[in-house]
Amino acid sequence: MLDIVIEARKAAISESVVVKRILPFRLRRMVGPFIFMDHAGPLGSVPANPSAMDVLPHPHIGLSTVSYLFDGQVTHRDSTGVQQIIKPGEVNWMTAGSGIAHSERFEDPAALAGGLEMIQTWVALPEKDEESTPTFRNYTKSELPVFTDNGVWMRLIAGDAFGLSNGVETLSPLFYLHVVLEAGATFRIPDGYSERAIYVVKGSVETGGHFYQPGKMLVFNKNAEPVIKARENTTLMLLGGEPLGERFIWWNFVSSRKERIEQAKEDWKQGRIQLPPADDHEFIPLPEDYSRPAGAPPRPEPLS
Repeated sequence: MLDIVIEARKAAISESVVVKRILPFRLRRMVGPFIFMDHAGPLGSVPANPSAMDVLPHPHIGLSTVSYLFDGQVTHRDSTGVQQIIKPGEVNWMTAGSGIAHSERFEDPAALAGGLEMIQTWVALPEKDEESTPTFRNYTKSELPVFTDNGVWMRLIAGDAFGLSNGVETLSPLFYLHVVLEAGATFRIPDGYSERAIYVVKGSVETGGHFYQPGKMLVFNKNAEPVIKARENTTLMLLGGEPLGERFIWWNFVSSRKERIEQAKEDWKQGRIQLPPADDHEFIPLPEDYSRPAGAPPRPEPLS
């Protein structure tokens, strides 16, 4: 029934933000088109200087970033000129395509008074869309259908599942859901997709006679029909879809071609990927490439 259980690892994305990194994992690089997943928080308190949490301008190619907040607020700026305050329950979908740079800033301490918690995923693009024109779109909560029944609450973030759909533009078959279960409630995962997973954000679940705590991703076999039971009030993220084929990932770059990753490295070093017009005074330089024998320093960590 279970293909693999992935346990989140720690990764630093800024001076004072350490996240739980779920994907990619060495034994499971992707789930459907999802190639990256970070869980930031929950942070009950923020630094006296919230700017220490900022993620400076950095580049992406060949993917869409999907930002989803539970608590707090972050300001997104990108090289298309978009400036968007990201709020809880909204979907913020940035398609990097041929190349984009963006920053994530924490500029309103009052908005962080209740803490910060967010999930960011990357969705790899089909080969035909890898060089598409960069775009950004914010979808408000009113655009995202919610379903409730028998101790189950769920919001469709993107794709199609359980007969729900929304206007979030996707480029390959997928589903992505925010699910809240009351203690004792049971739930099933969507069928009709080749690859499916759940990530335990908080609480705990039982399935197949085993118990799973926060920070665990459960990846299920294609034909599995598991029953998920909440042992307490629980929050889950459900995701999956159809595989796109092999993808290479280095730092913030994703591509079906290794040579395209090398080109993106050079483009960033040479300033050929434009910085956000309203946030162009600093940026993250290309990390040193640690493609060396065993014993060398670790490879650069992806950012959000």
